[in-house]
Amino acid sequence: MAATASKTATTGTDAARGGRPRLLLLDGHSLAYRAFYALPVENFNTSTGQPTNAVYGFASMLANTLRDEAPTHLAVAFDVSRKTWRFEEFPEYKANRAKTPDEFRSQVGLIGELLDGMSVPRFAVEGFEADDVIATLATRAAAEGYEVLIVTGDRDCLQLVTDDVTVLYPTKGVSELTRFTPAKVEEKYGLSPQQYPDLAALRGDPSDNLPGIPGVGEKTATKWIKQFGSFAELVERADEVKGKVGEKLREHLEAVKLNRRLTEMVRDVALDCTPDDLARAPYDREALAAVLDALEFRNPNFRERLYAVDPGAAEEEAAAGAAGVEVDGTVLGTGQLAGWLAAHGAGPLGVATVDTWALGSGNVAEIALAAADGPAARFDPAEADEADSAAFAAWAADADRPKVLHDAKQVMRVFAEHGWSVAGVTLDTALAAYLVKPGRRSFDLEGLSVEYLGRELTPTAADGQLAFGVDEQAEAEALMVKARTVLDLGEHLAARLEADGARELLRDVELPVSALLARMERAGIAADRDWLDRLEQQFAAAVQQAVTEAHASVGHEFNLGSPKQLQEVLFGELGLPRTKKTKTGFTTDADALAWLAGQTEHELPVIMLRHREQARLRSTVEGLIKTIAPDGRIHTTFNQLVTATGRLSSTDPNLQNIPVRTEEGRAIRRAFVVGEGYESLLTADYSQIELRIMAHLSEDEALIAAFTSGEDLHTTVASQVFEVEPTAVDPEMRRKTKAMSYGLAYGLSAFGLSQQLGITPEEARRLMENYFLRFGGVRDYLHRVVEDARVTGYTETVLGRRRYLPDLNSDNRQRREMAERMALNAPIQGSAADIVKIAMLRVDDALRAEGLSSRMLLQVHDEVVLEVAPGEREAVEELVRREMGAAYPLRAPLDVSVGVGPDWESAAH
Repeated sequence: MAATASKTATTGTDAARGGRPRLLLLDGHSLAYRAFYALPVENFNTSTGQPTNAVYGFASMLANTLRDEAPTHLAVAFDVSRKTWRFEEFPEYKANRAKTPDEFRSQVGLIGELLDGMSVPRFAVEGFEADDVIATLATRAAAEGYEVLIVTGDRDCLQLVTDDVTVLYPTKGVSELTRFTPAKVEEKYGLSPQQYPDLAALRGDPSDNLPGIPGVGEKTATKWIKQFGSFAELVERADEVKGKVGEKLREHLEAVKLNRRLTEMVRDVALDCTPDDLARAPYDREALAAVLDALEFRNPNFRERLYAVDPGAAEEEAAAGAAGVEVDGTVLGTGQLAGWLAAHGAGPLGVATVDTWALGSGNVAEIALAAADGPAARFDPAEADEADSAAFAAWAADADRPKVLHDAKQVMRVFAEHGWSVAGVTLDTALAAYLVKPGRRSFDLEGLSVEYLGRELTPTAADGQLAFGVDEQAEAEALMVKARTVLDLGEHLAARLEADGARELLRDVELPVSALLARMERAGIAADRDWLDRLEQQFAAAVQQAVTEAHASVGHEFNLGSPKQLQEVLFGELGLPRTKKTKTGFTTDADALAWLAGQTEHELPVIMLRHREQARLRSTVEGLIKTIAPDGRIHTTFNQLVTATGRLSSTDPNLQNIPVRTEEGRAIRRAFVVGEGYESLLTADYSQIELRIMAHLSEDEALIAAFTSGEDLHTTVASQVFEVEPTAVDPEMRRKTKAMSYGLAYGLSAFGLSQQLGITPEEARRLMENYFLRFGGVRDYLHRVVEDARVTGYTETVLGRRRYLPDLNSDNRQRREMAERMALNAPIQGSAADIVKIAMLRVDDALRAEGLSSRMLLQVHDEVVLEVAPGEREAVEELVRREMGAAYPLRAPLDVSVGVGPDWESAAH
């Protein structure tokens, strides 16, 4: 049986009528504007605050149109400015138009970047409008035998309609297009396309500030054109028009003659290309993916729609074989797996699984294996006999038999349910894609396959859902194609990693960490359910108490969870100072409530802050209770693919949500306890790791000396910043210096520091200047890292982990400044993440090498939590200090803090 990947795109040649080439022309500004107003801008923003609704809407419309119309040739035209030849003739042309919204203006360049990534030619000619460029290209193409389609929201383009030229006019946002053929124009306006500009001239156009004839509407104008045959004839015989409308016509004759000249499109703009030059070309996938990542378009379906109409996808498919990638697939029955592995299992195999945990059974329903030269197999572990199971277990555990996986951690965890260990993983396609582009928001196999291989995969139960309606044979074939895709994708990404110098980072850090995390997830951590139940009741009572107090403070009940009702109470009834204006009123977020608490003596803002904090704590505790497994332990999921800096995160539950420094947070941490058969929990983390890394990277001798002096770091630094003896440093000086030191490591600006410390921006600026006078190496490093990244496009950690920052050269100030803060932050935060991962691996390797039964359970922020077996405490503590302390040689040496106790909080240090 041969299994085949589905086709991903069509060039459109066959779709063009009669085999004619088909040119699609788009009015860029017109369509972008419609997209901007069709999608709520507040729903489309990047983390840097860049609006993206116009880009998203434009891209969606373009993808749909390319899919539906399948053009062989394509171009987009944009306006340059309002100062065109029409402005020269009529300075009031378009003068009444409102100022372009800033949220829209910043997106036009992004649409250009998107089109460049899609290899779409775009035009903007000084002195002419996009309509003139479109008219020129349409006229030339039609004369050369092309079928032409024009997508525009400007009805003036209807004058271009002929048997060879069709206008597609958006009638609902950008999602529905009406086809204007000559017959459709006649049906709609009662005139031919050639007569449409006559109608527009007489009617006038308020959007272009072209005045019509008072008292003369579209109906009268149409009647005149039909009566006289043309605008020119009407002007010639204007005296024949009777009554008051005739007087009005003659009175405004010069104005409408001007209208007619301005409405006529130029069809001979000097362009440096021919229609043949507009043939569709394969995408620059790397450039396009970088744009989509920067725009934070997270929906994989959106990306797939864009890639599905890439002409290059069809070319790649043709190169791979007319039917796409093929595998020589076999569905193995009982007793056949061992023989297949003996024949094909020596070389690299791609692996794909159907994990039915999502369906409730917690087993592997199917596994597919694929070799590079075509053979592939699918089998059901439940149907494997003893010999097959033993053969597969031996293959999985053999480090000399290479395997390529997608999301190796999950595969390892699933295999472990069957008692299979996994070794010899040479590449994880999800982790590799993450290292290549850490800013991506999705690393699903389907999206990566489309982007890197131009291969669209058939949905299967491996997507986490049963593919109802797909027969078993098709399911098996699709899963084998996925296994082959994993292998092919691995080869492609391996080359990218090699080019970026990241192969060792994957091999020596990320893959081993993935295996360790799989074991940690399976182990989980014991939870005290009774304690959590008591906390939940305590926080629930505190929430209700806050509700009661809030109602009493205003004299009536209202819904504290309703922003609208809260706005009415705060700013309407109580008349408190207005906060930042939003589209739904005045903001009532936490920062706004804290500001109000400082601006007024009314107690409601303080009560609301307490209510939200208690509600959040209650939600955290409820989430923990729900995730306690039958074994009495909480099994969080660690994620290596979420943060661009390389830090780990956790979900289900999110353990990073638990406050570290508050009394309530400490109470929640008490619920994480030592499990049965173990003696205690041990926690370990690094002291001031970010500042030590900053000292290391900057090579600032004064800061390094502050670390090695043995004195309190922040007191020592504060004494230099404030020019006093260490004994004269008061708590406020120390607090300000500590905040500034960490702020610099996090890319904090003087304004941000002033907000954090509650001081003026000027005072914060002076504080920073004093700091840099004493620690000039830090100043030079922070300047250098941004400028270097501006040239290379990325920053690097101590292990070479890259963070790509294309916005460093953006002409949008907000995006550029955000990227600069990221450039300051990424090497320090990323290096901390690298070092913590190395430390985890060293500790885990040492535990196993020394035959200890203690094990690592959690990694949260920069802290690791271990479960210590009876009698092993001293050995484990010594081992942890030794291995973590030697994780990386910094100029300001690593300092490890360790604590031991019966629960997470008691083990704090």
